[in-house]
Amino acid sequence: MEVIAATWATSSLAQENALNMTQGVTQISQEVYDLHMLIFYICCAIAFVVFGAMFYSIYKHRKSKGAVAAHFHESTKVEIIWTVIPIIILVAMAIPATKTLIAMEDTSQSDLTIKVTGSQWKWHYSYFDQEIEFYSLLATSQNQIDGVEAKGAHYLLEVDNPLVLPINRKVRFLLTSDDVIHSWWVPDFAVKKDTIPGFINEAWTKIDEPGIYRGQCAELCGRAHGFMPIVVHAMTESDYESWVLEKQAELALAKEQAQAALSSVLNLEESMQIGEQIYTDRCAVCHQANGQGIPGAFPAIAGSAVATGNVDEHIDIIVNGRAGTAMQAFANQLTEQEIAAVITYQRNGFGNDTGDVVQASDINQYTSQDQTTEEEL
Repeated sequence: MEVIAATWATSSLAQENALNMTQGVTQISQEVYDLHMLIFYICCAIAFVVFGAMFYSIYKHRKSKGAVAAHFHESTKVEIIWTVIPIIILVAMAIPATKTLIAMEDTSQSDLTIKVTGSQWKWHYSYFDQEIEFYSLLATSQNQIDGVEAKGAHYLLEVDNPLVLPINRKVRFLLTSDDVIHSWWVPDFAVKKDTIPGFINEAWTKIDEPGIYRGQCAELCGRAHGFMPIVVHAMTESDYESWVLEKQAELALAKEQAQAALSSVLNLEESMQIGEQIYTDRCAVCHQANGQGIPGAFPAIAGSAVATGNVDEHIDIIVNGRAGTAMQAFANQLTEQEIAAVITYQRNGFGNDTGDVVQASDINQYTSQDQTTEEEL
């Protein structure tokens, strides 16, 4: 029910169009809406004529009035009529539909290109030629999901890092996935495109009005499918340019801080505090907040041979992931300090109590050796 409620709340115009599709905030979405209404009215007209003739015939030629059924076989005129009329109707429907479909697929002459990568269960956005990339994760608290807290206005439709786009510019999307099939869907833009591992699909939008627009993954992509929202913040062109500069500065600062963290040494308490937050945000969806996992689907952290065994093996799994499973590589998703902290948390939480405190420098040393090995191969 939570997933159904979240999907229904996706469009900003859901209440206004409770019995119809949204008109959206782009020219294409308006064309799709107009096409939908045209086909709807044509279908209504056909239904009116067909059912009108049927009910009239039933009433006019009923047996109680002494009507006798006519006996005839074949009529060239009737057969021509019921063949030609449907053809005309289909052509009348096909012409505007084809124009709209062609326009929806025309990604040429774009002003901005963004790569969208689906990942269980988050989105990764990469802005071409602007050195901006980030992950966008569900921001709804676990307490709301568990029913401990009252659900917010945008329950399951809020993220930590929204996709930011300028209005009045044609934005081209390149969509792919790094694990299973997802689907990037924002109803207000009339954009719904599958993200498929090993393939790149294209879509585009040109937003007319500033605002915040929400969507969801529309492909059943696993147990947390309903926790993979999309939030797009459309800004005026001047505000967007300011945001780009701020985001670039923010990412540059984050890189500097990550580099500085290599020389820092955190104690167990500090690492556990950071690691618990990372675990809650990134790991709990599979391994559960109590570390018990889901039998048959996701392994437990509590008492795990990995979390209580060789540290290098533990680092390798977090950094590089595990092929053939839902365990992703977090090398490009977390800083080295965050990886070190979450490993420390897993090795000392849930009753594991190994006493190990992994540092950012340990992760850096491991990844450097890993890269050297790959280059030699």
